Amino acid sequence: MVTPERVRCLFGTDGVRDVANSGIMMPEMALRLGRAFVLFLTERGVPRPKIAVGRDTRRSGVMLESALVSGMMSAGADVHSLGVFPTPGVSYVLRNSDFDGGGIISASHNPAEYNGIKFLDSSGSKLSDDDEATIEEYLGDNLLDDWRPTGASIGGLVNECARAEEYAAWLSGQLSLAGDCDWPIVVDAANGAVSTIAMTVFSNWRGRVSYTGVTPDGLNINEGVGVIHIRHLAETVKRESAVLGFAFDGDADRVLLCDGLGRVIDGDIMLWIISRYLASRGQLGSGVVSTVMSNMALDEKMAEDGIEIFRSQVGDRYVVDMMRKTGARLGGEQSGHIIALDYASTGDGIGAGILFLRACRELGEDISSLVDRFPRYPQLLRNIRVADREGVLASPELEEARAHALAKLSGSGRILLRPSGTEPLLRILVEAKDEGVMRAVCDDLERAVRSVSGGAG
Repeated sequence: MVTPERVRCLFGTDGVRDVANSGIMMPEMALRLGRAFVLFLTERGVPRPKIAVGRDTRRSGVMLESALVSGMMSAGADVHSLGVFPTPGVSYVLRNSDFDGGGIISASHNPAEYNGIKFLDSSGSKLSDDDEATIEEYLGDNLLDDWRPTGASIGGLVNECARAEEYAAWLSGQLSLAGDCDWPIVVDAANGAVSTIAMTVFSNWRGRVSYTGVTPDGLNINEGVGVIHIRHLAETVKRESAVLGFAFDGDADRVLLCDGLGRVIDGDIMLWIISRYLASRGQLGSGVVSTVMSNMALDEKMAEDGIEIFRSQVGDRYVVDMMRKTGARLGGEQSGHIIALDYASTGDGIGAGILFLRACRELGEDISSLVDRFPRYPQLLRNIRVADREGVLASPELEEARAHALAKLSGSGRILLRPSGTEPLLRILVEAKDEGVMRAVCDDLERAVRSVSGGAG
């Protein structure tokens, strides 16, 4: 965690992100970020870093990759360009090769006009808050501009587009372990970085496969498809009479599923199924990590099987941090980030989907019944515009309202009050078995927040 003295200004929960060619996502910033990342590695004892770089299908990706790579090379790094490549694919390459770090140009689930930059370490894991804060500090350091290698010390560039075949082959091998399943399925690649790879991998599926979101044109990534528009997958699954559908996001580190009735199988249900499979194989470690946003139904399901569940703050890298602290080998988010450390160092949409398939087959699960067998607690989320979010959260009046709310829930629900990381909003999440109690508690908390903040909003 970053200390208050080292608050990040550019990096958010998943790298640096903005509208491409605007704000902080200009080529000039990409170049400086590339140089700063190399300086970060060099200062940690890597004299001539070897870095793998991939991007998603956005039109702005080539522009920003050119700038990022130029910055890295000008700081003395040897860069291997993977071309259009999903985030988990870059992680796979780092984990199985001798690279010192990785860079990814992607804005994940955001619309096509956005783009972003994030970095991975040599193991294929996302950097810590503290590491990102250090990279930001280098951006303001004179050394960043003064440090200019020349001659043979300037970095080189290698194009390694064939790495996609290596990653696809690994995924295909994982899919083969799902056995002789031949259900009809639907694959929605969100017109993103995994479009081609997904078709290669699922070409080995014994059953009928219908594809959607596999014709990227640089401007249609996430447009009406993928995890953000899960209704598209739901409708396609029903139309194609499929048993299961997979939807990815733009950089394919997330996956959401739909059953044959078009009902969403989210990260909570996937954690429930995969955890039992890994436990049966002795690969679960100390338990499962989910975020504070996961439904309490997951806690109940884990308790039924004697599996311990740990909670982390929102963000897949915080999930991984908690996994390392607790010894858990599986973690994830309701939104579809699933991390199984024996298989990947970060969220891998296709990999997690395949692992879910394997788990269902080995456990004899009926996919059509999973949603029915996972009775969720009703949830209510409200966003209240507040100028001084931290001040409101620390107020005695809100603390008293929180205590009354917990008493009203009587142990059959929970509340979560947290500030938005990107907007002047305070988020209130209430979850309870009784929907009437849930709404009453949420009303009480909203009144308290508005009272403390002076009615602003």
